[in-house]
Amino acid sequence: QVQLVESGGGLVQAGGSLRLSCAASERMYSTDHMGWFRQAPGKEREIVAAIRWRSSRTYYADSVKGRFTISSDSAKNTVYLQMNSLKPADTAVYYCAARQLTGNWPPTSVTDYDYWGQGTQVTVHS
Repeated sequence: QVQLVESGGGLVQAGGSLRLSCAASERMYSTDHMGWFRQAPGKEREIVAAIRWRSSRTYYADSVKGRFTISSDSAKNTVYLQMNSLKPADTAVYYCAARQLTGNWPPTSVTDYDYWGQGTQVTVHS
């Protein structure tokens, strides 16, 4: 059972930056892909970015390309989401997710993932 704990959310002004962290309880070989999703009030949960541990291959949603960067540190069992040039439209609860087995790329669907963190709130005010 993989446990994921997110941190780093908060309140930031438009144009500012935040870095989210997701610490996984399991060693890297037990999961294949990691992803960051977000869910705004009244909206469905959507993919933000994904990364494959072994190759560091990455995927970004069009809405965050050029502003967000996903990265991983296998020694710390941690995945990061660096968010720059934040906009009010980025306001949401951000979730970390882990996929245990190799599958389609990119894994953009909620159903592609096996484990989820509790979420961390990101609020961007203008």
